[in-house]
Amino acid sequence: MEYDIDGKVVLITGAGQGIGRALAAILYRRGARVIVADIDETAARRTALDLGERAHAVIADVTDRARMAAVVAEAVERFGGLDVVVANAGVTPVPATLRTMDPRDFDRVLGINLTGVFNTVHPALDHIVRARGHVVVVSSCAAFAPGMGGSPYMMSKAAVEQLGRALRVELAASGATAGVAYFGIVETAMTHDMLDADDLGRRLDALLPWPLSVRITADQAARTIADGIAHRAARTIAPRGWTPYALLRGAINVVLDGRLAANPTVHQLIHAIEDRR
Repeated sequence: MEYDIDGKVVLITGAGQGIGRALAAILYRRGARVIVADIDETAARRTALDLGERAHAVIADVTDRARMAAVVAEAVERFGGLDVVVANAGVTPVPATLRTMDPRDFDRVLGINLTGVFNTVHPALDHIVRARGHVVVVSSCAAFAPGMGGSPYMMSKAAVEQLGRALRVELAASGATAGVAYFGIVETAMTHDMLDADDLGRRLDALLPWPLSVRITADQAARTIADGIAHRAARTIAPRGWTPYALLRGAINVVLDGRLAANPTVHQLIHAIEDRR
């Protein structure tokens, strides 16, 4: 099914930087009216200003349920409706095992990455149904990868995948659609902080074999989402090297989990993570 974004109203969370900012720019160029939502007011306003008069900045803390309902209401008031929602905002945890992690970090990651997606999508659904529009929830290839050292992120993204799958089925009766976006490693500030600027992060990154270690830019990730919206895609995955893993994960993970559990290099890495506490 083709879906022309020209003239549509799109709400994007986490749109002040990274994938969200790149997506806002692509959809704006394709004719959309864009609500640039971000917890960083300066970043949101700068993005909207750079885009032009069809963009509107809002401060959005996705963990604040009442605020997200107000953001949706503001979008509808500003542009007369709401056609597309992209729940993109997300964070990564401090590297830790389940035994050593700070429970507050667990709550923070789940609160933003999972509950924040619900808080974004839920108040918008009546408008999406009315417009026969489209919802995108941003999961991750981490949803089907082993989660050692960063399990709250993997858990949250696996749950977001299930949320998106449920939405796809539930919205079908109304003519609206939903899709799940999965990404491997994307070159963003969050990735650099987690993997490149941290010794343990670099060691975790080194465990990924080719082609799973291939990185893409935020622009490439955003274009994947934008093209997925144009086709009302149920799922989009980038880079493509993750596709076989996604399709065969039930069998692959049985073998992979056992090998990782028996791997001395992984044991050393886990000890190094726990020694940080």
